[in-house]
Amino acid sequence: MNKGAKIGVSVIAAAVLLGGGYGAYALVSGDDSGKDGAKKPRTVVAEPPSPELAASGAKAFLDAWAKGDLSAAAKLTDDPDKAQAGLQAFQDNVKPSAVHLTVGGPTTAPSAAASKSASAPASAAASAPAQGAAPTGVLESFKASVEFAETGSPWNYDGVLGVVKMSDGTAAVHWVPNVIHPKLDAGETIAVKPLYAAPAAITDRKGRPLASYPSLTGLLNKLKSAAPQAGDPADAGSGVVISAADAPAGSASPSPSSSATGSGGGKAADVKLFTVKEPKPVPNLKLTIDADLQQAAEQEVAAQGGKPASMVAIEPSSGNILAYAFSPSTGQNRAFSGATAPGSTMKVITAAALMEAGVTPTSPMPCPETTMVTGKSISNDEPGAHPEYTLTDAFIHSCNTSFIEKGKDVLKPNSLPSIAKDVFGLGLVWQTGLSNFDTDIPVEGNMAGAASEFIGQGKVRANPLGMASVAATVQSGVFRQPILVPGMEQKKAARTLSPEVLGNLQSLMVQTVRSGTASEVKPALPAGSGAKTGTAEVDNSPDANSWFTAYSGNLAVAAEVQGGGHGSAAAGPAVSKVLRVGNKG
Repeated sequence: MNKGAKIGVSVIAAAVLLGGGYGAYALVSGDDSGKDGAKKPRTVVAEPPSPELAASGAKAFLDAWAKGDLSAAAKLTDDPDKAQAGLQAFQDNVKPSAVHLTVGGPTTAPSAAASKSASAPASAAASAPAQGAAPTGVLESFKASVEFAETGSPWNYDGVLGVVKMSDGTAAVHWVPNVIHPKLDAGETIAVKPLYAAPAAITDRKGRPLASYPSLTGLLNKLKSAAPQAGDPADAGSGVVISAADAPAGSASPSPSSSATGSGGGKAADVKLFTVKEPKPVPNLKLTIDADLQQAAEQEVAAQGGKPASMVAIEPSSGNILAYAFSPSTGQNRAFSGATAPGSTMKVITAAALMEAGVTPTSPMPCPETTMVTGKSISNDEPGAHPEYTLTDAFIHSCNTSFIEKGKDVLKPNSLPSIAKDVFGLGLVWQTGLSNFDTDIPVEGNMAGAASEFIGQGKVRANPLGMASVAATVQSGVFRQPILVPGMEQKKAARTLSPEVLGNLQSLMVQTVRSGTASEVKPALPAGSGAKTGTAEVDNSPDANSWFTAYSGNLAVAAEVQGGGHGSAAAGPAVSKVLRVGNKG
């Protein structure tokens, strides 16, 4: 908040004080009526004060100001009304605990601010110039030391007073704003404002800058806007700075007879005069993002031939989000906010549900060529029937009909939503540090509706954030909610898979890379990777969406490419290239 108040200006240039073209001027005060019989007004006369008179006049003014007797100090100037306003504004805004002012002696070098003051009468109501020589004055230097209760460092500065002789034989300080401080010009104010440390840099986990990555723009802007703002009373870490600034809009303007040739058009910026209190330093904010993986993710989503795409990389051991990217980068953040069918990547969760229901990797799961779901014929990517398939075969070759038929036999309508929430954390409300859509797997009222969900179709809605987390949970065995800022609260899942089911699920994903649908991905995934392809058919779309989720070491990645076709054709290569960069944290 700008606490500054405009200090009224009455100007006689230093050049006039030292000799000029005007005669005596009347000192207009509220105490003088100007009527016949009233006390004659004091006026500035042409004769300069003697050195002794000038020194005593300057000392009397400074002593009264230092004691806080602002009324007395103002009466010792040639414009008491404006001096009173200016001194009071300084006292109210700066709020010093003590002011020490010492006369330094005569000087011949006016302050820079005084030299800017234009020649003008002391008041628009001043009397006409008297005949004779122009008034001259004496410049007196002084030293100021302003103390504050909250700091042991005083504000020390040198100032200059112009002292003129009055018609009653006394001396008076010629009032201009730079009496208070030499850098204060006409039309300016003493402003006391909060001072904030330079905004903390937002970096990746290794301290590297992130501003060059287009997908992160929204996150960086959000974090910057959350920083303390000027005038925020809740921010106890702000400092205090005293500045010379333009008077705020709506405040009283300088008198018509006053001007400052150096300030026309306003200041470009406040001139800092003194820092009362330094702000508390703001540490850099390190995100969980890894710049190397972020760069790779940005490149892969941008390389999809203009097709909308998105990707998320997660560290399974922590839940830290190491990268996310989406294209076009000026559109929706599909990586976090997308809500589309994830296709066969959902079979990772369905397979876990089947195994918890007693199905083993070697249990028969025949793969008919087609099956019916809610009156719609469902087929497979690979033509032909495979009555010899086991769960392993159905998983690594992604047989839709196998999962639908076996799911109808051994699962319940709520089986998939329950295990997704209780083990994989899908359906919990995640606070990642950025707005996100939580994967939605509705509980259907009957098996006909639930059957489509077993293969990631129907009403299931997800995004790469959710599916990367699924792969991360399989890799580590524990759901760790994805986060972007280290230390954020992470929701916990109700339980984990049994060691046997977890080991079998990991084996199914590894075998998918070795000899299943993920083996077709070029470049090949790193050795030991586990993966699942997904080909999601979307109504009214001529091409299926390409999905892929995988893990390698302590890194899990998922991607989707709208209209990209089979999971191994578009999303798979993109994920493979990011996995090959690796988690080198």
